[in-house]
Amino acid sequence: QVQLVESGGGLVQPGGSQRLSCAASGITLNIYAVDWYRQGPGKQRELVAAITSSDSTNYADSVKGRFTISRDNAKNTVYLQMNSLKPEDTAVYYCNAKRANRTGVYAYWGQGTQVTVSS
Repeated sequence: QVQLVESGGGLVQPGGSQRLSCAASGITLNIYAVDWYRQGPGKQRELVAAITSSDSTNYADSVKGRFTISRDNAKNTVYLQMNSLKPEDTAVYYCNAKRANRTGVYAYWGQGTQVTVSS
C-alpha cells in the first residue's frame, strides 16, 4: 500500500520559515517526480515546486528564491523549505509523486498539511 504523508505545517509569523516533509511508504520516492501543490482559501490548487527523478527543480514565480525543494533518499522523503513566508502563502500544502513507464502512469497524493502565515 502506497502512502504519502505530509508534515511540518502549522502557524508561522510573516517573514518566518517552515520545512514541510513528504514521507513515502510503499514506493521508492527517488524514482518518482514529486511536486508540491497548495490550495489557499477560495483558490484553486496551484503547483508550487517540482523535482524530477533526476533532481531538476522548478518553482512557481510566486515562491522563486524563497522556497527550496529537495530529497533525502535515505529517508525516502522530499522536503519543501519555505523562507520569508508571506500571508499569501497560507494554504493546505500537498505532495504528489508521479511516474510513467511502459506499464502505465502512477500518481499518488498525500492528505495535505495546513500552513498558516499570520501575526
